[in-house]
Amino acid sequence: MADLLILAAAAMAGIAFLLALVRFLRGPTAVDRVIAFDVLTIVALTGIVLVALEEGRAVYLDVALVYALLSFLGVIVVARYLEDRAK
Repeated sequence: MADLLILAAAAMAGIAFLLALVRFLRGPTAVDRVIAFDVLTIVALTGIVLVALEEGRAVYLDVALVYALLSFLGVIVVARYLEDRAK
């Protein structure tokens, strides 16, 4: 039963990834692309966590945590850059 739920979550994450990728590629503004990139990283984190659950490897959760922190910092840096550029 748990395997079925993990598979369903992975399918939904895959659909979310494709939708966010379309928004990232189509734009039309830089802000749209930054938000789409943030969504892509969140969905990738979801994938890492699902793999950690399926494989039973806790080390993947550490990787996901570091990836989440770096992603957050990257989005903040880009947001600051876009804010300064708009002035």
